[in-house]
Amino acid sequence: MKLRKILSTFFLPFVGILGLLALWALTSATWSKNLPSPAKTWQVSRDYIVQPFAKRGELDQGILRFAWYSLVLVAKGYSLSLLIGTPLGFILGRSKLFAKSFDPIIQLLRPVSPLAWLPLGLVLFQKSEPAALFAIAVCSMWPTVINTMMGVRAIPQDYWNVAKVLRLSRLTTFTKIIVPATLPYMFTGYRLSLGIAWLVIVASEMLTGTPGVGGFLWQEYNSLVYAHILLAIVTIGMIGFILDRLMGLVEMRLRAA
Repeated sequence: MKLRKILSTFFLPFVGILGLLALWALTSATWSKNLPSPAKTWQVSRDYIVQPFAKRGELDQGILRFAWYSLVLVAKGYSLSLLIGTPLGFILGRSKLFAKSFDPIIQLLRPVSPLAWLPLGLVLFQKSEPAALFAIAVCSMWPTVINTMMGVRAIPQDYWNVAKVLRLSRLTTFTKIIVPATLPYMFTGYRLSLGIAWLVIVASEMLTGTPGVGGFLWQEYNSLVYAHILLAIVTIGMIGFILDRLMGLVEMRLRAA
């Protein structure tokens, strides 16, 4: 049993990574000559990895420094999305009249691409950072809104009956019944929202050219340095994976508590 756990935790993911690297090397050797191999990517990008926090210019910095710029913006925009999305989800879950009034608006705005929200943000705020925060908040809030709303609606009627029998105040009902019962749904929404926020910041930086992983990727594409494009893609994927796992750990801790 222990051996099986080790295999599923370490060995199988390692085999998957080796398979992906082999496919990457085979593709660069046979199909696309412009695609650098893993070895070539490491050779060209080594300074960005070995000196991850170096700063040689505005768009010539270590890869982790670029990632830090992106993460700071994501943290701000994501926090804003939670501050808006969580209360809105509670209101939509408790008020059927409010839900019927705003559901068409939500369904209209939810599918809009971040590539459409960012220009509107630039028109409204005239600066790239507030525009990026606006795009992150608007795009990433919907999973939080919908999951929180569904969590409130999924609370068993018995819970509401207990609150009435005990004559709990609205504040006590909210803190002792609504929030604990909704928490698993909320964190599912938070986890999805974080993934979307990370996607949006990369697109925003690519469009505005601001320092960050997305801005670095777009600059290297324009400079035809394909190895750095692959470095940025790997970095984006790894950070997204780590953020998702961290949110999963927090969710598990809260459910266990």
